[in-house]
Amino acid sequence: MKTACIMESKAEYPIGKIVCLARNYVAHIKELGNETPEQPVLFIKPSTSVIGSGEIIRIPSYSGECHYEVELALLIGTGGKDISEGSALDHIAGYGVALDMTLRDVQNELKKKGLPWEIAKGFDTSCPLSEFVPAAVVSDPQNLRIRLEINGELRQDGTTDHMIHPVRRIVAHISSIFTLEPGDVILTGTPSGVGPVVSGDRLRAELVGLATLEVAVE
Repeated sequence: MKTACIMESKAEYPIGKIVCLARNYVAHIKELGNETPEQPVLFIKPSTSVIGSGEIIRIPSYSGECHYEVELALLIGTGGKDISEGSALDHIAGYGVALDMTLRDVQNELKKKGLPWEIAKGFDTSCPLSEFVPAAVVSDPQNLRIRLEINGELRQDGTTDHMIHPVRRIVAHISSIFTLEPGDVILTGTPSGVGPVVSGDRLRAELVGLATLEVAVE
């Protein structure tokens, strides 16, 4: 069973569902040539997609183009249904950084056919995930910086104040569709700068000043 760990207290939560947002930063929408959605675009990764710092990303044989996407991750500590925006932050146990590894060639082909693209997003090792800082450490989740370096070169550098849908709204919206439970993880979208990885690459993601994640590509 995969678990999410809170730093300092070392409290652990069995990971449930991982609910992810697509198209939550305008610059990223533009770089992929997508339309800006009126409502959050959601998809789910299984808990089996999670790996931790120091582990290995393995690109499936059915893809020739795997992209990185660095994201702010939320760990749900208190579950709920139809959570209000006003109380949404009270349900978050911690904040971390994640990578939403995406088989871009597979995703694009499936999108052209109008088919679901979970196999491009939910494969084993597609969700590298850091430990989480306690929610109390973060006074404003819309004032955080996320970065990604590959082989020491900066590739992504964004701030959460550029989100189309802020954290409060994300939690409230998701809970109106899926009941949130302790141990659920939410990935909140990626800023611009996504691109491919190849075997041998080393990735370092950072929720600046709070959490880091280091993985390599096999």
